[in-house]
Amino acid sequence: MTTVDVDGMSCTGCEDNVTDALGELPGVESASADHEAGTATVEGDVDVDAVVAAIEEAGYEATA
Repeated sequence: MTTVDVDGMSCTGCEDNVTDALGELPGVESASADHEAGTATVEGDVDVDAVVAAIEEAGYEATA
């Protein structure tokens, strides 16, 4: 499991955007985001740099 900090999420719509972006990565079995905690979690065989890049491409700031 990989968890990263995400800045810029303010609602469940933001969570959906992040989750959708992560779900498109190869090797992701499941993904979730929590705007209140400011985190996103991915399960599966995926590189943390790819997770950060996908979140940033979706318009949010992410740090591992």
